[in-house]
Amino acid sequence: MIPNEPPITADLVDAHGIKPDEYQKILDLIGREPSFTELGIFSAMWNEHCSYKSSKRWLKTLPTTGPRVIQGPGENAGVVDIGDGQAVVFKMESHNHPSYIEPYQGAATGVGGILRDIFTMGARPIAAMNALRFGAPEHEKTRHLVSGVVAGVGGYGNSFGVPTVGGEVEFDARYNGNILVNAFAAGLADADKIFYSEAKGVGLPVVYLGAKTGRDGVGGATMASAEFGDDIDQKRPTVQVGDPFTEKRLLDACLELMQTGAVIAIQDMGAAGLTCSAVEMGAKGNLGIELDLDCVPVREENMTAYEMMLSESQERMLMVLHPEKESEARAVFEKWELDFATVGKTTDDLKFRVIWHGTEVANLPIKELGDEAPEYDRPWKVPARPVDEIELVGEHPGIADALLQMIGSPALSSRRWVYEQYDTLIQGNSLQTPGGDAGVVRVDGHPTKALAFSSDVTPRYCEADPFEGGKQAVAECWRNLTATGAEPLAATDNLNFGNPEKRQIMGQLVMAIKGIGEACEALDFPIVSGNVSLYNETNGVGILPTPTIAGVGLIPDHAQMARIGFAAEDQPILLAGALPNWGSHLGQSLYARKFFDRADGAPPPVDLEFERTVGDFVRTLIREGHVGACHDCSDGGLAIALAEMALAGNMGATIHDLDSTDASRAARFFGEDQARYVLTLNAPAGSPAFEVILKRAFDLGIHMSQIGTTGGQSLKLGEARAISLGELRTAHEGWFPTFMAAE
Repeated sequence: MIPNEPPITADLVDAHGIKPDEYQKILDLIGREPSFTELGIFSAMWNEHCSYKSSKRWLKTLPTTGPRVIQGPGENAGVVDIGDGQAVVFKMESHNHPSYIEPYQGAATGVGGILRDIFTMGARPIAAMNALRFGAPEHEKTRHLVSGVVAGVGGYGNSFGVPTVGGEVEFDARYNGNILVNAFAAGLADADKIFYSEAKGVGLPVVYLGAKTGRDGVGGATMASAEFGDDIDQKRPTVQVGDPFTEKRLLDACLELMQTGAVIAIQDMGAAGLTCSAVEMGAKGNLGIELDLDCVPVREENMTAYEMMLSESQERMLMVLHPEKESEARAVFEKWELDFATVGKTTDDLKFRVIWHGTEVANLPIKELGDEAPEYDRPWKVPARPVDEIELVGEHPGIADALLQMIGSPALSSRRWVYEQYDTLIQGNSLQTPGGDAGVVRVDGHPTKALAFSSDVTPRYCEADPFEGGKQAVAECWRNLTATGAEPLAATDNLNFGNPEKRQIMGQLVMAIKGIGEACEALDFPIVSGNVSLYNETNGVGILPTPTIAGVGLIPDHAQMARIGFAAEDQPILLAGALPNWGSHLGQSLYARKFFDRADGAPPPVDLEFERTVGDFVRTLIREGHVGACHDCSDGGLAIALAEMALAGNMGATIHDLDSTDASRAARFFGEDQARYVLTLNAPAGSPAFEVILKRAFDLGIHMSQIGTTGGQSLKLGEARAISLGELRTAHEGWFPTFMAAE
């Protein structure tokens, strides 16, 4: 045993999240008892967060390639060709557990980590999003968590200097004990200058870059791979502390360093810190790595080898470089006042060796640390599918009153309180900021090109039917990009679920992945990066299954881009994509939940072939210049889409009466049927151009009819009373600031 290290006991193994059979595998692999530091290394590399041991076999079924895909899953981020010698680099990751324990730093370091994933690849970050899910508004911790998380996201992103252009904020009691913070970032790079993490060459220097190592975040990845219990407050030391100004210097230093030709391989120190970055670089290159911890820059005294190997201190990178360029590389980092230290070398023995104070504290087979991590085919069962239709028995509220109550509810109210704390315009390229279907950012240096970004999932659908819910998450993201006129290029996923050791939870994960895969295939929307976050439970209570999908789309000419706001008076309003019985679907709808306390029924089905036909047609109309405004129908149905369009354009509309009874009107206005867009046409109703467009839709099998006309300062839905824009805006904007200001 190494001096001053504790003996390896069953309790110590258990405390590291390693099960008895997994520990036996370690013994069989190395032929001896591991040292304390080695136990920590195995814990870091074999936990769920780093090894994907419960999800790996299912993730392999997802479509990950396409004509534009340069790099799919397996690197720090996905890379997609956008033409003209450029590529977009993007990824989404979770920081759920840390954000519940310490909301400001948990969210801030989630943003910092995803930004490093982007510029590690050689890309300059140009956009960020975040998908946030909190507990019920009335829960005692919710307001505190919202305040801390939003401040953390804004504090880091604003200081670093990247615009936050989109995202989601949801509330549900199922997140009371385990909130979700999913962070997305995208960057631009030259397509022929992408940097990878695969180490190459023997005897080359392994260099530590960035900030110093401290004790913050020790064991963070292991903590993120376990359920919460009553001891949650004791886990606070496992949350990292971020410094966005150091990260900004690290960005500039790395991009400058990459111009010198010194970099062979580079890897962000994210989850499991120095351990994971070193092992991944060596294993990918079929090389060994030897580290000398005495050379690692530290900011705290008397740090042990165990602490240094498992620290998740932020703003750090690991690099293999050309030795003849070492002095040039060092000068770059010294100019930016960042640490630059040669801490090891590559070897040809496929060993991961760690030296501390002259003693070898770890000597492990490097490939097996990653490749031989346990991979489970966990038992699962197909969740029971609910009945297709529900009947809402009882008195329906008036359409106008229902709309005001819904658009002022926690589920549908304006998120302005949140996104106004984010810098949405920094860098000067933002064309659409939060509040629309997708954020849009101009491609800097190109006269017409822009990129669109959206993040979507409907967790209540996923719980009712994970397969359809997974399909719908992809379809809605694809639809939101399309609604701007963008061609959806590729997606990243963030799969948030409960304990996979429970058959029903594993069934949710499997079926959601199957749905995601089917939708991505049908829509030519490959998954090029992502993250899996499991064990999102507290005292056995799991979250709603939440497979977040974030996508990127390309707009060739942003002059033809569509926005959601009504743009001109007297334009015809059309509903595109409605099937003959559209509006019949109230199962899992927000309307049924709010007014009838019904959370049952099947979610709306997703016809992927029809989804693609409608979306491709709508995108064509936008690019041909026929569309004044466009918005997809999603939560809350047609009425909410129309209200959001009116508020965004500060212009009213008059909508035809859509049915004859209260129940059928409610279904028409608030049903959540898929594959639908509301759009206005620049061509007057009845004009030859208008009729040609309707015929083109008919020829494609798309039902597309005029449902109303823009104009005025009120929204009138059929026979319902007219709602002034002022009344509508007061309802929409009021809930969030009132909630956050409450004592």
